[in-house]
Amino acid sequence: MMQLVMIVLPVFLIFATGYIAQKLLHMDIKSISALSLYILLPLLTFDTFYSNAITVDYLYLFIFSLVITAILAGVTVAIGFFMKSDKEDISAMLLGTLFPNSGNYGSPVVLFAIGATAFDYAIVLMVLHGFIISTVGIFIASFGNGATISAKEALASIFRIPVIYGALAGVLLQLGNITIDDKLMEIIQMTGNAAIPVVMLILGMQLAQITKEKFEVKDITTVVVVRMLISPIVASILVLFMPVDETMKLVFIILNAMPVAANSTMLAVQFNVKPNLVSFSTLVTTLISLITIPICLILLGI
Repeated sequence: MMQLVMIVLPVFLIFATGYIAQKLLHMDIKSISALSLYILLPLLTFDTFYSNAITVDYLYLFIFSLVITAILAGVTVAIGFFMKSDKEDISAMLLGTLFPNSGNYGSPVVLFAIGATAFDYAIVLMVLHGFIISTVGIFIASFGNGATISAKEALASIFRIPVIYGALAGVLLQLGNITIDDKLMEIIQMTGNAAIPVVMLILGMQLAQITKEKFEVKDITTVVVVRMLISPIVASILVLFMPVDETMKLVFIILNAMPVAANSTMLAVQFNVKPNLVSFSTLVTTLISLITIPICLILLGI
């Protein structure tokens, strides 16, 4: 058990570093996030899609990611209906239950727990999750806010995600058999590899700015149970039907066992859909994951 805790502990130490640094230095998170969002992550994504053969497995990952999103949405809405929650509460809970932190948290854990090959799969899944949160997530936040958003606006939001361009560039160069000079590739890889520690620091900094305000305990409980318990169970069942290798199955389960995504908080703030509920859900599930992730790794035989 201690060995598994030591897989998660380094991740938390980096989170804690970002948390403490933000408390002491009050840095501009927006600028650091922009550095990661527009430079580091696109280069990391480009390297992943350029260096790894494109297979039908990626399509399976996307399809099953949509399936688990639909299942968790159904469970959350059913619980909300039973608790007689209004649409804003349900939307806020959905932002917490549907989208795992596969970038800031999941990918580093996969790297430390399984290795480089699994990490490449995790980056691919992170990009796919980006597609989903930029469409489904925006629709949910818009619904809770009472605003209206068209399919065209949702589609346009996808192309505002810089990692999408990194992925597309990598795929096009690979399919076109275009070779990049080794020295240039080294620079791309060196810069892209900085993305993971930086996004981990950013999450710690974001957690430092979360404030606890009044909200229903039942809403927090719903997010915790669905995100941290039901999601990995559903993922474990779904992989039984996925025609992919075992490593990819493990990555799918681990990433779907992650706490609430930081992007969920950003959407909640942007659309003013119970942002304090979503923010506090992010903090609580992240802390709980120090226990649940090692348990998940034990059950997976890692």
